[in-house]
Amino acid sequence: MSARGHRLGQEEQFCRHPQSNRLAHGSFIPHWAAIEHMAAFPVEDRSSCGTGGLAGLSFYVTMHFSTLHPVRLSKTRFLAGVQCLKRLYLEVHAPELAAAVDAERQIMLDMGKEVGEKARERFPGGQLIKESHRQTEAALHRTADLMRDVSVPAIYEGAFLWQHIVVRADILERVDGDRWRLIEVKAATKVKNGYLDDLAIQELVIRGAGYVLEQCCLMHVNTEYVYQGGEVDLSQLFTIVDVTAAVRQRRSQVIRQVRLMKTMLQRPEPPAIEPDDHCHTPYTCPFWDHCTSGKPARWIHRLPGSRQSIRQLAARGIETIDEIPVTVPLSLAQRRVKDNVEWISPDLLTHLQALEHPIHHLDFETMMPAVPIYANTRPYRPIPVQWSNHIEMEDGSIRHDEYLAEQASDPRRELTEALLRSLGDRGSICVYSEYERHVLLSLGELFPDLRGAIQRVVQRLWDLLSVIQQHYYHPAFNGSFSMKSVLPALIPDLSYSRLVIGHGALASATYKKMVFEETDLVERLRMATALREYCGRDTWGMVELRRILLAKAMHAYSTQARGSDS
Repeated sequence: MSARGHRLGQEEQFCRHPQSNRLAHGSFIPHWAAIEHMAAFPVEDRSSCGTGGLAGLSFYVTMHFSTLHPVRLSKTRFLAGVQCLKRLYLEVHAPELAAAVDAERQIMLDMGKEVGEKARERFPGGQLIKESHRQTEAALHRTADLMRDVSVPAIYEGAFLWQHIVVRADILERVDGDRWRLIEVKAATKVKNGYLDDLAIQELVIRGAGYVLEQCCLMHVNTEYVYQGGEVDLSQLFTIVDVTAAVRQRRSQVIRQVRLMKTMLQRPEPPAIEPDDHCHTPYTCPFWDHCTSGKPARWIHRLPGSRQSIRQLAARGIETIDEIPVTVPLSLAQRRVKDNVEWISPDLLTHLQALEHPIHHLDFETMMPAVPIYANTRPYRPIPVQWSNHIEMEDGSIRHDEYLAEQASDPRRELTEALLRSLGDRGSICVYSEYERHVLLSLGELFPDLRGAIQRVVQRLWDLLSVIQQHYYHPAFNGSFSMKSVLPALIPDLSYSRLVIGHGALASATYKKMVFEETDLVERLRMATALREYCGRDTWGMVELRRILLAKAMHAYSTQARGSDS
């Protein structure tokens, strides 16, 4: 046997008797190191580690039972383990502790599904394995049949099992006879390191199952593609990147990781891994609430700013924000959080009084389709479909203008013209962040004849977020200056939690469903009402925030003036 064949033989034997292999230390992310040493001893050595013969026998029985009834890993479970071994353990042994998939995460999953389905059209004639993830055996048999059928040019969602690891491949393209190209589809816009782990576990299992993979590729959305109308050019919409070499380089590491995961899953308790940045990379772990339920209210990881500096503080044994020594340099935002008191800058009043009536309060809602819908747009290019404008007159009265596109045709011209009429040529325009500026500038690029009017509007913008960040802080912000944190902190009655739509991603998804999917009239009216309420909450919230901050600033000024007089 060649050296290569001997090495592959060793690799393919690694799962059969994990207790008989001493683990080599691999390049795992830091939290792996906490438990890797626990797997580095053969099982028979454990009985002599100071626990006594009965304990050793108990561990052996547990290991033996687990070998007879092994936990089946999947691609999803493997990636969960790469993120955090504790997450994997809980997903397998205590899934009831996970938080339900929230609306924002579900939207991302739905977008990924949409992109995946579109990507299949790039490989016409392919066969879809329709059996669900709960019908693994049927999916495996169906896949095997199609792999043998040389008339099948591609397979979508093919299922493969090897050494108690099951994977589903987005696309397998037949290259020649029994040689295949593995293609992982991502709704992302570039190659990311984590995607290589995704492909690496698939490559390991598919090869282990006896198939020949000539290439491993990542297929992602190309944001440089400009849709001209008509049929979408799939060769331009997607970019296919050959990452075969990078995937194969990961093979040994993946083998070590799988071995470690299998060993860890046989233990009676989850590994002791502290919550940290890895809990949110690449996605927020569903067990975050469970793992942080015992943390203090002012836990050090709730300090905003540089994650590296926060980890350094935690490494020094500092558990709460209040324990940070005065000698530790902090940013202005971190200092406000640590002080934990309301703070009003002496310049806040000046900024608030600089506004000119009528004061407009503007907010856009946009959709960012991965697959372009309108001509002269790119993937993920924000398309404004709604705006709200609460206008405060000099006498304090309020007028509300709004626009919501309810037809499938491109709304941008009509939306822009209606907005310019609402904004007129007088008064400051209050926004919350730079987002509205970027949307307006993009509309100016799209409509050259309106560019001058739009540029004059941009010159009138006044960013309330920037003013609050620099001149006001309240402990209830908890270090966050987003509207979702600031508004309910100062005006509890205006919490977003009471709305049908509570964040921008859900607004975008709701709009897309209302306009582009089959829905009855009652449901369309319900969604339109919810969209208007959400967008209006943002602009009415700015009115109320500005008013309450003005009152606070005037009170602080008068208090300071009285102190000076005395």
